[in-house]
Amino acid sequence: MEKSISRIISEFAVNLKYNDLPENVVYEVKRYLYDSIGCAYGAMGTKDVNILRDIYMDAGGNPESTIIGFGDKLPAISTSLVNSLMIRALDFNDIYWKEDPSHPSDIIPAALSIGEKVNAKMEDIITAIVLAYEFEQRLCEYAVPGIRERRWHHATLTQFVSPIVAGKVMGLSVDQMVNAIGISGSHNHTIGCPTAGKLTMMKNTVDPMATQSGVIGALMAEKGYSGTEAVFEGKEGFMDCFGGWDVKNQEVKPVLMQGRERTEEWKWDLDKLIGNLGKKFKILECSMKAFPTEALTHTHISATLKVVTQNNIPYSEIDSVTITTIARACDILFDPHKYRPESRETADHSLPYCIAAALVDHKITTQSFSEEKLKDKRIWEVIDKIKGEASEEFEKMFPAKQPSKVIIKIKDGREFSEYLEYPKGDPREPMTMEDLDNKFEGLASERLSPERMKEIKEMILNCEKMNVRDFMNKLKV
Repeated sequence: MEKSISRIISEFAVNLKYNDLPENVVYEVKRYLYDSIGCAYGAMGTKDVNILRDIYMDAGGNPESTIIGFGDKLPAISTSLVNSLMIRALDFNDIYWKEDPSHPSDIIPAALSIGEKVNAKMEDIITAIVLAYEFEQRLCEYAVPGIRERRWHHATLTQFVSPIVAGKVMGLSVDQMVNAIGISGSHNHTIGCPTAGKLTMMKNTVDPMATQSGVIGALMAEKGYSGTEAVFEGKEGFMDCFGGWDVKNQEVKPVLMQGRERTEEWKWDLDKLIGNLGKKFKILECSMKAFPTEALTHTHISATLKVVTQNNIPYSEIDSVTITTIARACDILFDPHKYRPESRETADHSLPYCIAAALVDHKITTQSFSEEKLKDKRIWEVIDKIKGEASEEFEKMFPAKQPSKVIIKIKDGREFSEYLEYPKGDPREPMTMEDLDNKFEGLASERLSPERMKEIKEMILNCEKMNVRDFMNKLKV
């Protein structure tokens, strides 16, 4: 290769200007910013957020940037982690799933925290957020099959993107950006166990940690710290270590490997990562969440709710529920721990629990995963009636489609079914602004008056006229 992958990425990132962004791309950034800040407000009372906030408040430091909602002033390194966890904590923020899943909005705080430190304009923040989505989503398509299939977590992707976002706001040169990617990308490979089996607070924390590490990497690079340039394609680099790359000849060399679900060729699609940069922007292909749950549950929840609400089926009349899904969803969502979740983190990744809650309440909200709801006896009456079936046909349709077939049999012998191919929030059925308003209100109404919610929405939709310090200060509850 004439240039390293990280240099090609860095040149595009450094040279991208706000004026290069189409109007619809800027508007979509604002929609995701609105959605993410709503998620952060909703997470202000969670245990994990407050543990981290307490740790960093005790540590103190220069008042460089702000914790969303709380208004605390701390170093940018500290707020980048806390704010990212706030956006992520309820598992209600955005989702992109191709070969790999990821949540690009986890990286937004890399721009906001550094932006406050350097007193950036919101135009610069918007541009950096576009880069967050661009490269996080490209990385989700770059490994074939995805690194999730290889038993690694998508924070392994974020480690390469967060230094780009922070470095863009800081105004790093191309050489400095290359170093920042090399610094962060050398030490944040995250194993898949945080989202396997019995889940803990780490499920939502590993990606924010990769966001924070990217901020640290950008700060180090600014001071002259050097990092591995060939972090992707070099000897013992990302592709060499993960298989399917001939490092000697610098070319893709598929290798037959046993993955999570099957034996298949592992390889890399370099064009998906660095081809046609700037021709169109990936943020327009991302999805929002209509439910605060793991992304693969959404089509199934939508189909289930459609059946029970349209036919007014009480949970007590249900004899059995069969969910047909892709094979990888069965692995993630139907393992034995998912039938008796003991925490919010496990429950919102448990398809049996999510479906049981939908059957009982005919809705799914953030309260569906409260400690009180986890003790609801009605859920345990119905959860063992729910079974998953893996479909190879559905697997072949994924990720272009996210198919679900739900069959509900009731005690009098009648049977109801629904088939859907993608959930609400998918670009093919996007969340409307009314949908986003309702979601924001559901997340923020305990903290903000209707007047304040309206004020914050209008501020976000016109934020390009502001600087980031004023913007963050006005988010305080």
